[in-house]
Amino acid sequence: MLRWTITFVVLALIAGVLGFGGIAAGAAGIAKILFFLFIILFIVSLLRGKKVL
Repeated sequence: MLRWTITFVVLALIAGVLGFGGIAAGAAGIAKILFFLFIILFIVSLLRGKKVL
């Protein structure tokens, strides 16, 4: 599950750079969707993941 969250973080950052940099206007919407999806997956992975400390 943690691998998926890292993947979505990278995708959201790439889409954010493309969208907010003015390269592609449609990428801003994708970045917002991926951002919220990442937040949800991050919270789920924190709740279900292994405790590191």
